[in-house]
Amino acid sequence: MSVATFPCTSCGAELEFKPGTRLLTCPYCRKENEIPQLAEEVQEQDFESVLGELGDKQEGHEVITVRCDSCRAEVPMAPNVTSQSCPFCGSNIVATGTSQKHIKPRSLLPFAVDRNKAREMFRRWLAGRWFAPGKLKQFALIDDAKGTKGTGLSGMYLPYWTYDCKTTTPYTGQRGDDYFVSVPVTVMVNGKPTTQMRQERRTRWTWVSGSVENAFDDVLVAASTSLPQDQLSEVGADHSTWDLKDLVPYSDQYLAGFTAESYTVDLPTGFNAARGIMEEDIRATIRSDIGGDHQRISEMRPAYRNITFKHILLPVWVAAYRYNNKVYRFLINGRTGRVAGQRPYSGWKIGLVVAAAVVAVLVIVLIVNR
Repeated sequence: MSVATFPCTSCGAELEFKPGTRLLTCPYCRKENEIPQLAEEVQEQDFESVLGELGDKQEGHEVITVRCDSCRAEVPMAPNVTSQSCPFCGSNIVATGTSQKHIKPRSLLPFAVDRNKAREMFRRWLAGRWFAPGKLKQFALIDDAKGTKGTGLSGMYLPYWTYDCKTTTPYTGQRGDDYFVSVPVTVMVNGKPTTQMRQERRTRWTWVSGSVENAFDDVLVAASTSLPQDQLSEVGADHSTWDLKDLVPYSDQYLAGFTAESYTVDLPTGFNAARGIMEEDIRATIRSDIGGDHQRISEMRPAYRNITFKHILLPVWVAAYRYNNKVYRFLINGRTGRVAGQRPYSGWKIGLVVAAAVVAVLVIVLIVNR
């Protein structure tokens, strides 16, 4: 995604968004400029209407993307740039990309965690990996906002979809109600077989059918496949870990000094993923509607209506480093500071702990024997 630049009125350098504020600041003369607050509200878009207008009528923007040969990420290429480093693995990328028309994001969550705090969190995280190889500590040498020693720390706005809809779901299934019966059992009493009565639980199953209603708000789906989904889920899986109520209307100023990735998961594919999330809640609603002690769902046919969506950008700090020709990543939620990371393991450190445990067991055995 190409983003406009904002020159400093004092020295001409490019202004950068200052996380946690509504300001653009100059990294050289420290002059600050307030970002104008737009009067418009963050609004949902109609799903069916946009799908029908994804041709020339749909408001969008041209995006130049290239694929990284190392990690297979789809990376946006800045205008007039022929090569750049991949923000996900640090590999060099030469511009051989393609232009595509994308739906333009209309809202975002600005960064609240700044670069210095993210850098310190990365250093602490590496320092706390006791089973990591000793040489790994060199990758904590992140020096400045642009250049690095060992690894790159990038502020990335990642694309997401949110979906709202209502569902009506007819279903068939079975309701299980427990009851108890007395059954004779033979037990030994004073060495003699004796018959006693014991209560056994059994379940009576009856066929049921019905229909349930559900309403969904801001079902969150990652629109990028560049980062491992398990790590993305760790730093923020749904609207409960992202303060989506604080979304602001999209403005290029919030992206100044950061990178914004374009989506690779399109609108209908994202909704298919959202349906999988919704169906878990629908199943829970059906079980509650069936009642009883146990439930079996034989068939359910959800119908989705009033579908709306938002295309939003969410902030994540990404540290990518290579160790023994393998890429490892560290992510920080740019709003809450929640972290998730990958790291290699040191074989000799693990072996040392195992050996120490074996010695400890042997010592205990010797003491007990004596």
